[in-house]
Amino acid sequence: MDRTFRLTLLCNVLAIVVLPFSGTSDSCLAANAFVPGTGEKVDRLGDDFEAEDWAYTMNGAKASHEQDEKQRAPGGFAHNKRWYESAKRGQPDVVQRIITPPGGLPGSNGSLLMATRLSGIPGKLAQEQMQDDLIMGVRTRLNRPIHVSWRPSITVRVYLPEFHRWENRTGASFGFRGDVRGTNSDGDMEPYWPGFFILFRSETDRRFKEDFAQISVRARQNGRDVPGPKIHQHGWWTLGMSYTSDGQVHYYAREGTGDLTDEDHLYSSFPYSSKAQYLDSVFFNVANWENGKNWSTPWVIDDPQVFVIPPKGQTLADLQRRRPNTASRKRSGLQSLFDKFR
Repeated sequence: MDRTFRLTLLCNVLAIVVLPFSGTSDSCLAANAFVPGTGEKVDRLGDDFEAEDWAYTMNGAKASHEQDEKQRAPGGFAHNKRWYESAKRGQPDVVQRIITPPGGLPGSNGSLLMATRLSGIPGKLAQEQMQDDLIMGVRTRLNRPIHVSWRPSITVRVYLPEFHRWENRTGASFGFRGDVRGTNSDGDMEPYWPGFFILFRSETDRRFKEDFAQISVRARQNGRDVPGPKIHQHGWWTLGMSYTSDGQVHYYAREGTGDLTDEDHLYSSFPYSSKAQYLDSVFFNVANWENGKNWSTPWVIDDPQVFVIPPKGQTLADLQRRRPNTASRKRSGLQSLFDKFR
């Protein structure tokens, strides 16, 4: 275990035991952090939803591999080839371009609406919380993942509707996460999924006197979520994550659609005691109580983007240059299918 890893683990232990979560930067936790959106935007990635003909094809029954090991290929996809269905859980029932809600990014005319009702195994109601995923391609667009030496970061604007429009259920409602591969404490490479959840706290729950939302960060070294800011007003929020070459993940959030700053730092960690190595994709979760009646909260996002700070001697053109994906030809058909729908 290298010195940086040990130091950050110590910092986070102190934060858990000594420092209550304050929603502000701490110099120990943020020693190597940088603001998401720093560097150069990767044009082949992300979306601004400004094309009026933006469209998404559902392409048959959704996947539910997490529940019954069925992927139901070929899966849904956006016509601009930047988005696709998760083979693990399936896509939201509604994936649609809409006019940007009030207060959005200046000049934005289009955003993406996501909502779901039948979020589990097709034809079978789970009677519990389930979720669907929509994936924004990284490796599928570049024919390579982004190594943390490029210091990648991701940002998105998220619209939180008026509380009377939320699914009236205390629990997770929305997620914004990275599909990351890294080395665990045993030195093995494995995938994990750091990011944010937005939780709803309903006044119908006797633990809460009024409706509010709360950001939750995933995750501490032990895998537990970190409680973040409470949100009492509807409107736009900007969320972002950055990845440093030491394998840390850094989380930022602010109210409104303004660019993130140092003051918006929430937390830094080695989630699950793993060190990030590669960013493979970005994805969004939409959750509901799947009883055949409950619709999820209607979630709207805008301008999800990926940025990098090229290593010395490299340029953005080196990252975006298409190259043959020869490795995938050597994999089994099942593995290749998983690669397609990461």
